[in-house]
Amino acid sequence: MTSQLPVPLQLPVLLAALVFLAVYAGVVLPAVWSRRPARRTAARAVLAQLLGALRRRRRG
Repeated sequence: MTSQLPVPLQLPVLLAALVFLAVYAGVVLPAVWSRRPARRTAARAVLAQLLGALRRRRRG
């Protein structure tokens, strides 16, 4: 027997997964594997801003 999420919960879970994948592919991977130093620096700065926003959101 497989358990499935109720239909109203499936869309937010799917959207959260898509956002995570987009951030991972668009920010994390270039910050690690790009050959261009400027791209790595920019991706690292965006990642720091995103993580800082998450930390502030959890605190307050």
